[in-house]
Amino acid sequence: MTPVRFITLEGPEGSGKTSHMGPLSKWLESEGWQVLCTREPGGTPISEQIRTVIHDLKNREMHPHTETLLYQAARAQIVEQVIRPQLTLGGIVLCDRYADSTLAYQGYGHRQNLEEVRALINYATAGLQPDLTVLLDVDVEIGLQRSSQRRSHGGEWNRLDAYELEFHQRVRQGYLELAKADPDRWVVVDASVSWQKVQSVLRQVISEGLKT
Repeated sequence: MTPVRFITLEGPEGSGKTSHMGPLSKWLESEGWQVLCTREPGGTPISEQIRTVIHDLKNREMHPHTETLLYQAARAQIVEQVIRPQLTLGGIVLCDRYADSTLAYQGYGHRQNLEEVRALINYATAGLQPDLTVLLDVDVEIGLQRSSQRRSHGGEWNRLDAYELEFHQRVRQGYLELAKADPDRWVVVDASVSWQKVQSVLRQVISEGLKT
C-alpha cells in the first residue's frame, strides 16, 4: 500500500473542514512530520487571484464551463508550484479541497459530463491524486445554516454558497457516490457531531493512514 503523504479534506458547505486544518497541521508537526497546509482554490499568488474571481458574488453570470476551467487553472498552478515539490521532499501535504471538489460541485452540482470533467482534472494535475481523502459529511441544511452563521461573524460567503438548496444536495450526493466508488482512498466522517469529536476521528484516521 502506498504511504499516505497527500491528504485532502472534502465536504459540502458548512462541514467544518477548514476549521480542522490548522489543528491537524500542528498535531502532525508535533508528531515529527514536515507539513504543508494549503487550500484550493488558492495556495499560490496566482491561484488566490483566480479564487477571488471564482468566488466573487458579482460574477453571478459565470457559466459552469468557465467556473470549471478556472478551478483547473488554479489547481495546475498549486500542483506544480507547491504540492509536487513538497511531496518530492518527503513531507506531508494537507489540503483543504482538491480535485474531488470539482467532481462534486461542477460535475454533480452543475450536472456536467463527469468524464469530460475528469479529463480536465487529469490535465491540470498531470494525474496527481491524494493518498487519503476524508469526507466530512453533514446534512445540507445544517451545513448551510453553519455557513450563514459564519457569514454573520465576518466569515466568507461566496458565489457558490449562494446556489440553490438543490444544487448543494446534488453536491453532497456526489461526494457520497465518489467515496463509495473508491473506498481504498476515501473515509467518510460524520461532521454533525461536536468539533472535538470530529478532530479526534480525523487524527485517528490520519494516524492509521501514516502507518501503511
